[in-house]
Amino acid sequence: MTLADFSIFLNHIDQLSFELPDGTKVPAHFHITEVGQLDRYFLDCGGTVRKTSKVNFQMYVATDVEHRLSVEKLRGIIASSMDQLGLNPQLELQVEYQGRSIESYGLSYNQGVFKLRAQQTDCLAKEACGIPEPKVITPTQPACAPGSGCC
Repeated sequence: MTLADFSIFLNHIDQLSFELPDGTKVPAHFHITEVGQLDRYFLDCGGTVRKTSKVNFQMYVATDVEHRLSVEKLRGIIASSMDQLGLNPQLELQVEYQGRSIESYGLSYNQGVFKLRAQQTDCLAKEACGIPEPKVITPTQPACAPGSGCC
C-alpha cells in the first residue's frame, strides 16, 4: 500500500483500527511517533547497486490508555510530513511496531481495518546465486507426479 492509498482509505473511516498478522488488534491507545522516509542504498549479492525508498510510520503503544489518535489528527500528521519532508505519496508504506524487537510490516486494508502484513526477505540476484526459480505447474501438467521434482 502506498501513502496515497492509505490517505484515501482514511477518507472512508471514522476510527483507526490496526490488526497484527496473527489477528490481534493493536491497542486503541497507540501513537504514531514518527512519519518519515527510509532510503536504502545497497549492493545485492549479485553485485548490483540498488536504491529503494519507503514511507515509514513508527507505531508505539504506551501506558497512556486514554490516548486515542483520531483519523483527523493522523491526516494532519501525514499532510505536515508531506509538506515538511517532501514525501512522495506514491512510495510504499511500512509500519514499525514494537514486538519482540522492532518489527517492520507492510500494510493492507479490509473493511475499515488496516492489517499489518508480514514482510519476507528475498534474494534479488537468484540467477547470480544459482537459486532456481520455483517451478510453475501448468494445467496440462499433472499436479505432482512422483519424480517430477515439484513436491
